[in-house]
Amino acid sequence: MTELLPSYLTTHWHYLAVITLMMAGLYIMISRGNLVKKIMGMNIFQSAVVLFYVSMGKIEGGTAPILIEGEERVLYSNPLPHVLMLTAIVVGVATSALGLALVVRVMEAYGTVEEDEIVALDRDEDVRARREGGN
Repeated sequence: MTELLPSYLTTHWHYLAVITLMMAGLYIMISRGNLVKKIMGMNIFQSAVVLFYVSMGKIEGGTAPILIEGEERVLYSNPLPHVLMLTAIVVGVATSALGLALVVRVMEAYGTVEEDEIVALDRDEDVRARREGGN
C-alpha cells in the first residue's frame, strides 16, 4: 500500500493542489474577522473548485470533440465542465463585486470592516436604544 502512495501523488498531484487551495480558502473565511479577507478566502475557494472541475474534464491524450471524417476511434475530452466553469467564473466575479460593494457600505456606516468591532458597535447601539426606550 505504501509503494502505491508516491505513484498516486505524482499522477494525481492536481487533487492535492485542489484540496490545499480549498482548505486555505476555507480557513481564511472562518478564521479572519476582516470582511475583505473573507471575500478573498471565498475567491480562493472558488478557484479551487474551478481547478477541480477543469482538471476532471481534461483527459490525457484527448482532443476537442470535433468530428473528423475518416477517424472512427478518437478520444475526446468532455467540454461540459469547462463551459460550466466559465459560467461559475462570471458568477464568482459578480459575487465578489457585490460583496466588496457591501463592504464599502459597511465601512461607511460603521467606520470599520472588522467583524467583531461591527458586532460590538451594534450591541452598544442596542443597549443604548433599550435605555432610552425604558426612560
